[in-house]
Amino acid sequence: MALAGEGLTREQAERLAQLPLRCLQREFPNKPGETLAAAADIGSPRGLHPAFYGCFDWHSSVHGHWLLVRLLRQFPDLGGAADIRAALAANLTAENVLGEVRYLQRAEEKSFERTYGWAWLLKLAAELHGWDDPLARGLEANLRPLTALVRERWLEFLPKLIYPVRVGEHANTAFAMAFAWDYALALGDGELQAALGKRARDFFLEDRGCPLAWEPSGFDFLSPCLEEADLMRRVLPCREFASWLRRFLPQLADRRFALAPGVVSDRSDGKLVHLDGLNFSRAWCLYGLSALRGYGHLRAVADAQLAHSLAAVTAGNYEGEHWLASFALLALAAAGPI
Repeated sequence: MALAGEGLTREQAERLAQLPLRCLQREFPNKPGETLAAAADIGSPRGLHPAFYGCFDWHSSVHGHWLLVRLLRQFPDLGGAADIRAALAANLTAENVLGEVRYLQRAEEKSFERTYGWAWLLKLAAELHGWDDPLARGLEANLRPLTALVRERWLEFLPKLIYPVRVGEHANTAFAMAFAWDYALALGDGELQAALGKRARDFFLEDRGCPLAWEPSGFDFLSPCLEEADLMRRVLPCREFASWLRRFLPQLADRRFALAPGVVSDRSDGKLVHLDGLNFSRAWCLYGLSALRGYGHLRAVADAQLAHSLAAVTAGNYEGEHWLASFALLALAAAGPI
């Protein structure tokens, strides 16, 4: 795989693409997230989620679709492009998406995939919106009812969330808000952007001295400290953010700053392999921060995080392969144009 700053070659893109392509229509193994109100609610993954039934769980299926769209945008003549386009078209039909909408509208599923899966759904919608291709226009239109529902869920939920969730796994508030912010920016959705900006300030503006030394916890795939900084660099004006960052993570300004990559002891363990994802997500946060004046030295730290786990993306264990390619691509994209 490419190292940071080298971009992504067609050959490497094809290797990444094969991972979600192999699992988008693979129904089992599967980890359901349903709340069962009655025996009638029990169903097969594909029966419950006709669009996003593959890749082990709903959110991984969503970001597997995102990865394939992203790679086709960059490499329209990617090897296997016809198969990728066929898989996207087969999964993201209008009928299948309406099946997803009906599922999320169940009274018991108001919190389904809140907020991690919501974030990835908006990430997929934004990617389709930016892809100049007839297939993208059709898929974006098909996805729109689900996108609109998730957007409304965000607007409904943000005022109700009194305290942010500061963990290193799916529930992390800052991570999801950053993706939602990017969607709002890409679609020109001023209402959602304003709501996100307000709550980001409410949640995080007065934070000081984030305990980065306490990270990672055993199963983290996100850094609570760095994800918060990654959100606030979007929300705050540059000068205000620079001041905030000096208070929040003062150690990042030290040119000697170092951060040991997370170590995975067993990549066949679906929780322990999260730490490869941590290294990728740390990398994309650090690349973003390195653009700030006086923080260029963080690129080398990000490079080390990315390089540590990059070869493991295609290590052959489904526990990581069903989702890690998306995280690797995000880190590579943050390193530079791909």
